[in-house]
Amino acid sequence: MYLATTGRREASAPPSTGGAGRRVPGTVLALGTVSLVTDVSSEMVTAVLPLYLVLGLGLSPLQFGFLDGLMGGAAAIVRLLGGHAADRGHRYKRVAGIGYALSACSRLGLLLAGGATAGIAAALAADRVGKGIRTAPRDALITLSSHPDGLGRSFGVHRAMDTAGALLGPLAAFALLWATAGAYDAVFVASFCVGLLGVLLLVLYVPGHRPVPHTAPAPRSGKAFGALRDPAFRRILGAASLLGAATIGDAFVYLLLQRRLGLSSGWFPLLPLGAAAGYLLLAVPLGRVADRVGRRLPFLYGHLALLGTYLALLAPTRLTGPPLLVTVLALLGVFYAATDGVLMALAGSTLPADGRAGGLALLQSGQAVARMLAAAGFGAAWTVWGPDPALWAAAAVLLAALAGGWALLPRVRSALPATDGSPGSQTPERRTV
Repeated sequence: MYLATTGRREASAPPSTGGAGRRVPGTVLALGTVSLVTDVSSEMVTAVLPLYLVLGLGLSPLQFGFLDGLMGGAAAIVRLLGGHAADRGHRYKRVAGIGYALSACSRLGLLLAGGATAGIAAALAADRVGKGIRTAPRDALITLSSHPDGLGRSFGVHRAMDTAGALLGPLAAFALLWATAGAYDAVFVASFCVGLLGVLLLVLYVPGHRPVPHTAPAPRSGKAFGALRDPAFRRILGAASLLGAATIGDAFVYLLLQRRLGLSSGWFPLLPLGAAAGYLLLAVPLGRVADRVGRRLPFLYGHLALLGTYLALLAPTRLTGPPLLVTVLALLGVFYAATDGVLMALAGSTLPADGRAGGLALLQSGQAVARMLAAAGFGAAWTVWGPDPALWAAAAVLLAALAGGWALLPRVRSALPATDGSPGSQTPERRTV
């Protein structure tokens, strides 16, 4: 999904350390590989969920909005607990491993549930809880192993590898269904095996992070809420939550796109692949741009691309067919490439090392709860007003949120020392721009 410089660097700002800022750490590449494999496992199962729930089970947009938002926001408390546990004793790898293992085992839950709705819901909840547990410790490991001036690139590389898994997962599922004549159990078993492979890769190739060196700032709190003592972090949290409350969710975008284009149900599960491809191609370049010009503006411009997505879906009928499909999916890819990892790099540079996972968990939780409310609100508006008026309202709310985000996001760039012993380790400083 920053603290920012403007489009130039201050003349007084010291140059970034040469090699450390340009090199992607091995820990980031290892975590990217784990995320790639895990996303293959996850997306094999989740690619058809919106279509299945709305068209298969007949849920109304209001019901789907509540369910989609609940699935995205249910792990908020678990995410906070996971971040706090990871900061205690620097157990980032161990806590992340628990989350990856829980998500892998949830595939067996889908297999055992059969067609029982309660069983399927429980398995999906376990997957979301696992994701909630692992996300903040994983992102903390990325920030702690990267040079401060290269955080955007590190997150861009990780998110690109993660998105590659999101692309491969649905393709693997369709290949399995074709080979087994529609045997969904085969997909669940294969997803479980691939998920276990991701856990094994984490255990073997991701190092645990050693304690912070004495040159690091003293931690203000090992708890997630200790991050709220920093005014800059509070403003980032406020801006991310405000913009999250104007994000209706991918599933609704795909449902609206299918409605406009009249796509058959067989093509619907492939829609996320278009946005994922754009994310994959742009994550690293936009991460590098964020490192160079500051992370505040790319984050805001990414939400401007989301506003363009809404307006494209509301465009006159002459924008239809392939042009509409390409426009919506491309803008959605730009949105994620410019916001997802960029937000973590922005916030990570403000947090003390010993409270990094807890602070990131708090930020992710605030954004998740805001998006949960946005999904529920949009579903209710669609049910009462219809899809087009609801989308116009969402666009207006997003425009207002962009103005609020512009005012809230701080215009300073904080640099914390790299804690992996790299040449870039240095005493932290804050540069006003």
